[in-house]
Amino acid sequence: MMKTPVSIGALRKLMKELRAAGKDRKPVALGGAGEIARTLERELTRGGDPSAVRVGAPEGAAVYVHIATADDEGALRAARRARVPIVAVAFDDEPLPYVLATDVVRVGPGERLPVDRIAVAVAARVGEAGAPLAGRLPVLRGAVCDRIVASFARKNGIVGVAVFVPGADLPVLALNQVRMLLLLDQAYGLELDPRERLPEILAVVGAGLGLRAVARELLDVVPIAGWAVKGGIAYAGTRTLGEAAIRRLELVH
Repeated sequence: MMKTPVSIGALRKLMKELRAAGKDRKPVALGGAGEIARTLERELTRGGDPSAVRVGAPEGAAVYVHIATADDEGALRAARRARVPIVAVAFDDEPLPYVLATDVVRVGPGERLPVDRIAVAVAARVGEAGAPLAGRLPVLRGAVCDRIVASFARKNGIVGVAVFVPGADLPVLALNQVRMLLLLDQAYGLELDPRERLPEILAVVGAGLGLRAVARELLDVVPIAGWAVKGGIAYAGTRTLGEAAIRRLELVH
């Protein structure tokens, strides 16, 4: 019998970790310009859990979204001290203290509040922690899932390039793909029950073995640039698995 690339122990540990993370009920905190913050609160909670967003102080939040005003420093300093990730929404080109330029969503004159771009910025700041948050706030789901798939595709592409011992990369690639799948399930509000998720996990592991077979075939054809072939297959295969999972989840929601 072929040994699976992901051990039962590793799967149990992964499930336990992600289920614990899913119990974290930290909300999105909104601050700054009050009227706009209330509008954003309504937009973010549309079709979702109202308790997942609050207008108020950043302490204890998963991420703090600050609507820029004439007096920003106090709230942004508090978020920085509380070690809460910050996303800012600004209506001019002035720099904001304690916020990286890449974390500022600029809104042009007369432009409607760009909820989609704010969601992308939030997804970039929270990373994997955005999965349970997206499960409560469907408005964030697309941006969070896209971020998760892109992140794991890059990780596996790097693993495919960096690991030179034949077969040594397979457990890492497979576990990353399973983790990606479970995070996507979590982003769609699904419970990470091992019995319910097992068929999906087996499908992902099987797909990973298939990708390994394709890579071996290509290495026979292009042996000199084998590192590039492995990296490309790992990247593209992981991205394809993630995008297929999103399409499947969309069909059942």
